[in-house]
Amino acid sequence: MKRSRDLERKSAAATLSDMEIFIFPELLYSLVLANIMSPRLWKWREDPWFDGIDKMKPYRRITRTKQYIMDHYTFNLDLDTWGLTTKEKEMSRFSDFVNRETLSQSNALFGYEGDKYYFDIDIRTHFGLNKYEGNVIPYWKTETVEAMDAFHFKPNYSTGAGECVSLSSLYAAAFFVVAGVPLKDIYLLATPLHSQNFVDVDDGILTNNRRLVTKNMWFNGTELSAQARRALEHEQVTVVTHESGCIHVIYDDATIDRRAYGHFSSRLQHYLCANLTVELLDNFLRHSHDLQKCFQLRWPLHGVDHYIGMDRVFAFEESGPYSVSDNTRARLMGDIEQEEFQPGPLGKSIVLNDLEDFVRHGNLDIQSPLDQARLKAKFACDCMSSQQAIERLIGFCCVKPRLPKAESKTFSASQEPLGIELGMTRDDIIRRLDAIRNRNPFADLAFYAYRDLNRTDAEPFVLGAVERSPVSIAGARDLDLDTLTAKIRAMPEDSIYDEAGRLAQPDEVWNYGRGDGAEKALLLANILRNREPNQEMKIEVLAGEAVLKAGAKVYRFPSQKGLKPQVWTIPS
Repeated sequence: MKRSRDLERKSAAATLSDMEIFIFPELLYSLVLANIMSPRLWKWREDPWFDGIDKMKPYRRITRTKQYIMDHYTFNLDLDTWGLTTKEKEMSRFSDFVNRETLSQSNALFGYEGDKYYFDIDIRTHFGLNKYEGNVIPYWKTETVEAMDAFHFKPNYSTGAGECVSLSSLYAAAFFVVAGVPLKDIYLLATPLHSQNFVDVDDGILTNNRRLVTKNMWFNGTELSAQARRALEHEQVTVVTHESGCIHVIYDDATIDRRAYGHFSSRLQHYLCANLTVELLDNFLRHSHDLQKCFQLRWPLHGVDHYIGMDRVFAFEESGPYSVSDNTRARLMGDIEQEEFQPGPLGKSIVLNDLEDFVRHGNLDIQSPLDQARLKAKFACDCMSSQQAIERLIGFCCVKPRLPKAESKTFSASQEPLGIELGMTRDDIIRRLDAIRNRNPFADLAFYAYRDLNRTDAEPFVLGAVERSPVSIAGARDLDLDTLTAKIRAMPEDSIYDEAGRLAQPDEVWNYGRGDGAEKALLLANILRNREPNQEMKIEVLAGEAVLKAGAKVYRFPSQKGLKPQVWTIPS
């Protein structure tokens, strides 16, 4: 039986898999709002780490927040955390919203090959999927801040954790709540393999999992910057979302404010481009390992010019504090043993000093065909193609992001502005979001992502719980009913969600080994539904307890969640 888009979208807000966020891009910002509503995030402001943050400049406030996230959360992309599904199951669910061909052009697990790096290493092997049949794909659910915090309950985790979408959503919320960055200056962008934020502060800042990348860092040629550059260099940006709305590569309608999107596109392009300088040239060579052997550096030893290959110079640079591309070059060269140098030029490789002088005095525009031709002549040597080298240098100096094209979209301004401003309290924000739920989908879906069953319909949450919780089913496979029930009852009566009305999904209860009685009842129902799919089941949530009725059997669990009385029918 086909379900409505509204039910599917609200159900997806409860489970938040990467696939669901791709199909329903409104969910990405709704998770940001759910985190902004969370008391966990507001409690960060009481940590001594943030003492005096209000007096800091914006960049320092942002880096302070970044360090807190680095200290408290690790990156996690483990296949076992949220379990597996299949391409056929996901396509069956979403066939009314997107076709297989469109999906394969935009999603890594449905045939996408946009990033040559992942294509070359075999993406299924990279993610550990090679041990499964080709149709098996991971759920990769995105976590709320509470679910990220709860990782410390899992074996071998000493801190919280989350995947890249979880981290980007947390960054966006924390920058607003803790670092005092206005929501209008925060843009979330997703590619098929990554999720990042662009923060419109100074020359711009990109988040990259747990790290921040400034414009200077983007061009420094290090391995970390190479990792950060990969998504925007090679991948189509599928979604850009902002407080005003979102734009998606496969949908014709865009809800993001047209002017905000134009501003973002311009600012991102400015961030990704820089004029060719000597420092940038050196950074390009640091970035381009395969070209280093084609260059040599001339350096005086006791007043006599000597020569050394740039691959050796960069190797020494990696092991020390000095850099070939700044004013510490002399110290770097002074640390290299004299026997590394040769008294004469090394064959026909390019002398970097001469190329640097040409760049320094040539007044070059790297985008100009005439200047490119001049540079090409200087790059000519036997060990590389000057044409290829120039093309790569141009790409290094100016990345052209593949954003959803504004000219092909219909922009709609029907959604009420969020109206969430700095200085508002957490209660103010929750009241505002509640007041505009019927006029702003971000606000309405935020309460579903927030898992508040006192403010939302239960059906979407329950549907997600029993359709998309494979880990608990697999974990309980060898347990008989009595042992299983005893195991669930023995779990601490602790929900990972602190407030009344908010519930964890079954796999969160199973993974973290704890839950309120209402959560335990739903966990047991999920496992029993898998074992006996035709059995009628329902859960009655009463004052102080949750009662699961499965056929003729009744299971009672004490509950302190403060849920309003309700009945959950478990779909067969």
